[in-house]
Amino acid sequence: MAGEDGLSALEGRPTSVLIADQLRERIIDGSFHPGEQIREASLVERLQVSRGPVREALQRLSQEGLLVSHRNRGVFVLDLTIDDIREIYAAREAIELGAATEILAEKRGDLTAIAETLSRIIEEMVPLVAAGDWRRLSEVDLSFHVAFVKSAGNSRLSRIYSTLAAESRICMVNLEVSYPRPAALTEEHQHLVDLLVAGDDENLHRAIRQHMRSAITDLSASMLADKSHRG
Repeated sequence: MAGEDGLSALEGRPTSVLIADQLRERIIDGSFHPGEQIREASLVERLQVSRGPVREALQRLSQEGLLVSHRNRGVFVLDLTIDDIREIYAAREAIELGAATEILAEKRGDLTAIAETLSRIIEEMVPLVAAGDWRRLSEVDLSFHVAFVKSAGNSRLSRIYSTLAAESRICMVNLEVSYPRPAALTEEHQHLVDLLVAGDDENLHRAIRQHMRSAITDLSASMLADKSHRG
């Protein structure tokens, strides 16, 4: 199984947290495909551990929403729908709007440093767009938004957002076309940074809403095209 190929045996005392961390990354990077069954027995053999920690790890990831447990059938990787995309990006929008408000209200003296951090991430996007490396680009794209939310200094916003970012990446890495408008990608992100530095609360909020709603449109269209192609 391709997803299991990326897993390695755990050295020292195995824990459910270590197992969950490995599985989470393989799910997020697309090694395990949406809807794919995660077999407990196979994981026990691959990781060379007992069933207890594996079962706990699967329960942890189910609680995070990355796995779905079906009674009498087993545990499967989350298979996102267009409705899921709308919900994820609506939630991301709400959190990023809240983060923007907190940053501009509480961290005006740190705006230059925050902007420099975000701009460095944008610079990483440029060669990836040119190379068409959409999988790596999705990782960097989401790291920008995670860093933006983290800049607010609200640990609870960051914790909630990390799950939404993971769900977003699962969707993006498994679509053939995640970026139908790649040329505009860096400009859109830089625009957010420019508005942040300017302290333009109203237009920053407007730009965040537009960014998220464009993503819903683009990803929904890509998902429909992908399912049509596979069907």
